[in-house]
Parts: sequence; structure tokens; C-alpha cells
Amino acid sequence: MRVEICYNREDYFHYLTRKRIDMTTLIDGKALATKLQGEIAEKTARLKEETGVVPGLVVIVVGDNPASKIYVRNKERSAIAAGFRSEVRRLPESISQAELLEVIEHYNQDPLWHGILVQLPLPKHIDADAVLLAIDPAKDVDGFHPLNMGRLWAGNPIMVPSTPAGIMEMFKEYGIDLEGKRAVVIGRSNIVGKPMAQLLLAKNATVTLTHSRTHHLPKIARRADILVVAIGRAKFVTADFVKEGAVVIDVGMNRDENGKLCGDVDFDSVAPLASHITPVPGGVGPMTVTMLMEQTYEAAVRALKK
Repeated sequence: MRVEICYNREDYFHYLTRKRIDMTTLIDGKALATKLQGEIAEKTARLKEETGVVPGLVVIVVGDNPASKIYVRNKERSAIAAGFRSEVRRLPESISQAELLEVIEHYNQDPLWHGILVQLPLPKHIDADAVLLAIDPAKDVDGFHPLNMGRLWAGNPIMVPSTPAGIMEMFKEYGIDLEGKRAVVIGRSNIVGKPMAQLLLAKNATVTLTHSRTHHLPKIARRADILVVAIGRAKFVTADFVKEGAVVIDVGMNRDENGKLCGDVDFDSVAPLASHITPVPGGVGPMTVTMLMEQTYEAAVRALKK
């Protein structure tokens, strides 16, 4: 029999914290993404062998935003690893909106390309909403076109924003039952918060969508069985927001005061309370790119049926 001796209150606190973290399941998005990427590559190889079709994904980049480089590189690498036709179309920051729309229309009309991504943010002189509207909804693998958003809210989704889609895959992989559970989403963006709420509703969760101006936010969050945080503030969610046994999904990607990558959740204080939690990095991020690949593959399959 093993006995741990704690000599003072501080030692005892650290012992209890360590023990509780050991009982928390870390949701490994990187490992799941690697598994799914392998499955996508296998499906792509079969599709090519049986039909001659190779899924094609183009990423359109305007200007030279340093913050976008790593995201673009990850998308390109994942597409190549999946066996896709891949292109990064780089355009000067000075390009006019009309010229950009012409480039998008070229890829809309070319049957070799099944997925079109326009990397955000765009230069200030370009209307991002007009650009998203210009993408053929059948090739909108980001799922941001209003038609695809409408289909999602109508309960008949085709293209779904990739981050919420990736989170749903995590729930499935880790056997997290959503039916009848109370889910709280912190963040109301069109990219994560709103589509996440709808996907949870579709699985019969009872959903509360909140944001930075929600009154009594910690109290509301503490009711959650499932807590999804996408508010864009480093370590915003602390232990005061989380009830014991909750599933905590951290979508944030920030830098702390020391320049270290961190999420919207204060991992050290929240992890001992959670039954499951995603780390940053290595949690939601890898799944976002993987779901872009999955939706590109599915778009190629649908194009065959037209």
C-alpha cells in the first residue's frame, strides 16, 4: 500500500490538485487529427483509383500577413499529405476587390477545384463579406457562405465551419454524450460560437449562447455540463466558471504575458475540475485543418454526383 505524506497545507493542496488532474481526460486533438488525416488519405486514394478524381483545394492569400503564414502552410501540408491537388494562390495586397472576385470566379468555374479558401483577414479596402458571397457555396469548405450558414440553422448542413465540426468529432471520438446535457458556448462569432451552438442543438443538448457582455457569466458557465470557450481573451475562463466534472473545450489561441501560447481557458486552474479538457496547443487547432480536408473530400464526391 502506497502512502503519500504531506507535511503542510501547501503540500496537501498540490497533492490533491495533482490527483485531480490525473483523473481528467486530456482530449488529444493532434492524435485524433493524425488518425483522421490517414483515413482521408485512404479515401482519396480509393476515389482516384475508382473514378480518376483528385480532390482539389486552393487557398487564396492576399498580401503578406505574417500571422496568416503558419495557417496557410498547415493547410497546404495537410492537403498534400491527403493526396489532394493543392495550390496557394498569392495575390498582392494592392489587388482591387473586383480583381479578387475575378480570381475567385475562375476557381468557381474550374471543375478541378472542389474547395476554395480565402485566407482572412483581408486588406481594409476589400469587403470580406462580398468575397465570401462570391465563393460557390458548393466549394465553400470554410462553411462561411450565408447559404451554408442557413442550411446549418435549418438542420440540413452541407458545409460546416471547420472548428465546430472538429469539436463535434472530438465529442464522438471520446464518447461524450450530448443528449439532454446543458451546454454553454462563450463567444458568438459566425466562425465558432453560433455554428457551435447549432451543432450542439442538433444533438439534443440544451444550449446557452453567451458573450463578453453577458451578465453573471461565471454563474451561467458553472451550470454547464459542456463548456465551449471561444472569446479570444487569454486565460479568460478560470475555475470560477467551471463546475466539477464539466467537459471544457478551449478554442482560444493567444499569447500570455511571457509570450507563451495559451488558450481562452486558464488550464492550470480549470483542469483539476474538468472531466475532459482540450490543451492549447494540441487541442482544437489540429482538428480545424483536418475538417477542412474532410469537407474538401466530401465536396469532390458530391461533384461526381452532379
